[in-house]
Amino acid sequence: MANTKDASERRKARVRLALRRAANGRPRLSVFRSSKHIYAQVIDDEKGVTVASASSMEKDLRTSLKTGADQAAAAAVGKLIAERAVKAGVDTVVFDRGSYLFHGRVKALADGAREGGLSF
Repeated sequence: MANTKDASERRKARVRLALRRAANGRPRLSVFRSSKHIYAQVIDDEKGVTVASASSMEKDLRTSLKTGADQAAAAAVGKLIAERAVKAGVDTVVFDRGSYLFHGRVKALADGAREGGLSF
């Protein structure tokens, strides 16, 4: 099983290296997906601060969603992170999918963030 973890870490590092080259000073929208929830952060790497964050574990989302592990929850988190980032003054980001494929819940989060006003 150590090989699987190593491959995931290598994939994440490869994606982040490409993002760092293409960012041009833009913050990154980082996604973490667990089996039960989905989390998103807008991170300014130059300053080393988190500008905005959202997850399916937040109280208002938990009551309105059936589960935190489906595409509807991911889209809701995407809209929420976009709203918070725009309120903080960030309108363009680079999308950091980590070691996940751009498919399913990760894609739903990205589409929700685009609908909410972020461009990437």
